[in-house]
Amino acid sequence: MDNVQAIKQRFEIIGNDEKLNRALQKAIQVAPTDISVLVTGESGVGKESIPKIIHSLSHRKHAKYIAVNCGAIPEGTIDSELFGHEKGAFTGATQTRSGYFEVADGGTIFLDEVGELPLTTQVRLLRVLENGEFLKVGSSQVQKTDVRIVAATNVNMFDAIKKEKFREDLYYRLSTVEIGIPPLRDRKDDIHLLFRKFASDFGKKYKMPTIRLEDEAVQLLLKYRWPGNIRQLRNIAEQISVLEEGRSISVITLNSYLPSSSSTNLPAVIGQDKKESDFSNEREILYKVLFDMKGDLNDLKKLTLSLLKNNDTEKVQEENESLINKIYGTNEKDIEDVEEDQSSLEVLQLPQPVEEQAFIQHQPQDDRYHFAEEIEEEETLSLQDKEIELIKKSLERNRGKRKAAAAELGISERTLYRKIKQYDL
Repeated sequence: MDNVQAIKQRFEIIGNDEKLNRALQKAIQVAPTDISVLVTGESGVGKESIPKIIHSLSHRKHAKYIAVNCGAIPEGTIDSELFGHEKGAFTGATQTRSGYFEVADGGTIFLDEVGELPLTTQVRLLRVLENGEFLKVGSSQVQKTDVRIVAATNVNMFDAIKKEKFREDLYYRLSTVEIGIPPLRDRKDDIHLLFRKFASDFGKKYKMPTIRLEDEAVQLLLKYRWPGNIRQLRNIAEQISVLEEGRSISVITLNSYLPSSSSTNLPAVIGQDKKESDFSNEREILYKVLFDMKGDLNDLKKLTLSLLKNNDTEKVQEENESLINKIYGTNEKDIEDVEEDQSSLEVLQLPQPVEEQAFIQHQPQDDRYHFAEEIEEEETLSLQDKEIELIKKSLERNRGKRKAAAAELGISERTLYRKIKQYDL
């Protein structure tokens, strides 16, 4: 523990969190070796301190230490930056250039944001890790280097491997020892200490009295989630130090500097509910379309049967006005199309044979339509089960409110009530 405290003082690391102390202890232990180290943690937690500690405590401390931000170098030039290039290797290569691995021979290279490396560069890096060999861009001569690699990333490496954005073999070579840095929200006792340190530093830098937080402001500081971690806390301390005239900071003042500070620190479940509520699943969308078509088909059957029984278009139209509007729409264009369809049907109506007319005339009034096929609604078990399932889900989502559930399912409230009674829901 004495070594950890000494390292904290040397590198100005603030905090007494157990996870932070464990990370520093691991860095101290692996430093004398040449083991590759992978530092993981969210952006802004201070991952860059670990490779400096490792280098300063290793036998390479008198050699070069080079930090490379892999995410800031364009994909087309990163191979040249890391491994160098020969003259004429590509357009603009007017002279031979040494890369970082050649320059840092005998020292340490810190590859920050290693998860952003292109796959082609990952292959070259894997070769360096395996046998210390690399090729300059445009060269066929193999060169050797003795470099210790410390990498860092804020990317979930297993997700990147699953998405084939990062090589699995390279991950296991880099992460011989993995050191995780905890996010600031998990270091509650360190937040105020860090803020006071930053406030004191900025007070000296800008030659003004140090700002101080009131008790309520301190509580808000501890409750805030700090998505930007230590980097965000430092920026907030600097903003308040420069912009505020008063040196005593209230909770209202601090709250105005915290983005989205009104949001709570409670977990929110998203994704799964969204998929269920908006029918994003293609199969459920298909079922819903089938149910809509089935409802329209039943309405058409009912309307057709009414026309057959009454043989009076105007009367049927009056009695079934709402049904017609539901099927064909209510605007003038839709009505004109329907009327055209009806007139076309009247023109195309075929005369009945004389024998059939005579037969119908001699039939009793109640049996006049005996020749019409009785229409029975066929119900497929799987569709019925799916309809019941959709109705249940809709009622659950709308907390039993039938009107809202009916609107979501695209049916009338009366139809929904009938289905609830039919299926005993």
